[in-house]
Amino acid sequence: MTLYTQQEANVRKTWLLFAVFGGVVIGAGFLFAQIYGDPSILVIAVLVSAVTSIASYWYSDTIVLKMANAEPVSRESAPELYRVVENLAITAGLPMPKLYLIRDASPNAFATGRTPEQAVVAVTEGLLERLDRTELEGVIAHELAHIGNRDMLVSTVAVILVGCIALASDLFMRTIWRGRRGSGRDGSGLLLIIGIAFAILAPIAATLLRLAISRKREFLADATGALLTRYPEGLARALEKIAGDPREVAGASNAMAHLWISSPFKKNGGSWLHALFLTHPPTVERIEALRHMG
Repeated sequence: MTLYTQQEANVRKTWLLFAVFGGVVIGAGFLFAQIYGDPSILVIAVLVSAVTSIASYWYSDTIVLKMANAEPVSRESAPELYRVVENLAITAGLPMPKLYLIRDASPNAFATGRTPEQAVVAVTEGLLERLDRTELEGVIAHELAHIGNRDMLVSTVAVILVGCIALASDLFMRTIWRGRRGSGRDGSGLLLIIGIAFAILAPIAATLLRLAISRKREFLADATGALLTRYPEGLARALEKIAGDPREVAGASNAMAHLWISSPFKKNGGSWLHALFLTHPPTVERIEALRHMG
């Protein structure tokens, strides 16, 4: 299997996973509607999911940039960065993305935007200060690979679906006893047990699924970016510098941690549980895969 057939297969598998995700959201609404004896819960769940998805599709990039405190930059204010991005975008056959700078000493970067035409690449000041040109090209190529692979929209949809499931779970757990007393219904004990189990396990499973997809896409973006620059060592060295820097991205949040090229959090943990919830594959594995390409 070549890189390109693997890319196509991953895209198909991901959309299949999201179709299942959508079924879980609707199934949650149906289950809670049965427990509470109120069909309107299902209607509300579907409407909230649809409205939130549409709003996030149109405004996700704006929200993410505000969360990161990113500032727009031009060719005049960041000529070296602009030239690197412009040259690689031409090579990749992509429109020139908008460029943003984050005033932070920790080296990192991310891409966002629902389509290649609305794409944005944001980098920190620390990234520009720490990396040489070939390393910077490796990072930018990685982010352009995310844009070319259509990862940004998929990542946004995943966040929304996980959020919907978590919200439904939290609402159910907070109101289960009050709702049952108010309705005066005995209900099915088995149905209630299923509902509680779903409310506890669904958000965990949804989060793990989102993280698994994110980790797989990081490997694919690494490989695609290395093919774009034809110099895997540049990205490998960049990842070493980014992961080795002890500073966290100021104001980093779990909500957008998976968007960064490397985790914005620097707290290390050696347990299997810690590794299970990582938003990125281990940097050592990414570097090893890149150097095998070389």
